[in-house]
Amino acid sequence: MSHLDDELKHALAQPENSPTAGGTSEAGSQERLQESDPKRKEATALRAKVTRKRSIGLLVGLLLMGGAILTVVFTGIDNAAVYSKGVDQLLSEKDRLKSRNVRVLGTLVKGTLVRRNEPCEYRFKLTKGAKELQVHYPQCIIPDTFRDIPGTDVEVTAEGKLQSDGTFLAHQIMAKCPSKYDMKQKSNSGYGAPHMMGPES
Repeated sequence: MSHLDDELKHALAQPENSPTAGGTSEAGSQERLQESDPKRKEATALRAKVTRKRSIGLLVGLLLMGGAILTVVFTGIDNAAVYSKGVDQLLSEKDRLKSRNVRVLGTLVKGTLVRRNEPCEYRFKLTKGAKELQVHYPQCIIPDTFRDIPGTDVEVTAEGKLQSDGTFLAHQIMAKCPSKYDMKQKSNSGYGAPHMMGPES
């Protein structure tokens, strides 16, 4: 009986907020959790909002970067493309093809091949489809087959860009004739050498 009395006295002696005092401490913890719950919800909502904004920002950035890459790729392809046109086609599409890389095909107009020494430059006219194109070739050397020989049609391909003044500035030319041997023989005999033009031309 005295043992029971001792336990009862011990229980009554415990403070109210003690863990053994009928769970009073647990009730206090729940109250504190309830007080902090709105703040926790607000913090969670803020984190979710920030994360959502970051995701949207990242997506927009990726889309802009992808668009820029595609623009560069397609623009580069368009600028690097070499259009192959006859003289008549080039002149009929000059507004669209101006300042673009073009490979123009035509026949050398007789008597138009001239040369300047300082600075080196060849000038000539090409024709096709009843149209003529003035070509400037600022180089010192031309292909052996590129000669203005009487009785021989010389097919010429010039690669370069059409200028705003209507002339064609070539950086490469290729010439094709019916017989390279015959062309070489005539060239060695002095036929087809370009006329000289003055430095003021």
